[in-house]
Amino acid sequence: MLVYPAGIDLSTSALRFLATELAARRREQGTRWRRLPAGRQALLVLAYLRCGHTYAQLAAGFNIGTSTAYRYVAEAVDVLASCAPTLTETVKVASTKAFVILDGTLLPIDRIAADRPFYSGKHKKHGMNVQVIADPHGRLLWASPALPGAVHDIKAARTHGIIDALEAVGVECWADKRYRGAGGTVRVPYCGRWETLSAGQQAVNRSHAKIRALVEQAMATLKTWRLLRKLRCSTTRITSLVQAVLTLHLACSN
Repeated sequence: MLVYPAGIDLSTSALRFLATELAARRREQGTRWRRLPAGRQALLVLAYLRCGHTYAQLAAGFNIGTSTAYRYVAEAVDVLASCAPTLTETVKVASTKAFVILDGTLLPIDRIAADRPFYSGKHKKHGMNVQVIADPHGRLLWASPALPGAVHDIKAARTHGIIDALEAVGVECWADKRYRGAGGTVRVPYCGRWETLSAGQQAVNRSHAKIRALVEQAMATLKTWRLLRKLRCSTTRITSLVQAVLTLHLACSN
């Protein structure tokens, strides 16, 4: 396999943060020797998450075995996922905001037609449903555990307890029509054909759409991590991967 130098569009703060966390884990475990130091392991993991490289490509680039590359990635993902903020912590941050925006996104996966629980009728593809909370500026605050793509957005929000958590602290939440009937502090646009809505309702819906569109920035933040554009791993690992990406994003943006 040919090997060549390449760049990763991340700041050095992400590398330092992950290397520090990995070094702390090694001290806890009493690790005496590793093929790669913590800094190189962190670089390998960032290449996996940001660029979506395969284990074989990473092994060739870092001159290690494929199984070693897999273990290094799995270890780092677990470390990062354990640092991800909980919904309770996120709601405390959200309570200081004027409002938040809630929306769902589908992370594509390599499933076959027989795997119906993972098929999203809306997106016409197989994937995992992830709920995203963004602040009034469109910045990503929280990403939920992944559920099968067939799960409707409002059901996913209720399963994760998002609606109740936001209502408990009185935070206004803007969402699209898929969350109709959610109750609490969730605000959705008026339903019905455009021509049947009154002038006032149309004005409200236009304003609502402008505000809700800001959540697309949070969605784009997730999709800049190329691994999440097409997941080819076990569906049981996707939640940890999403939480790992969330941790890195928040650590670099703070």
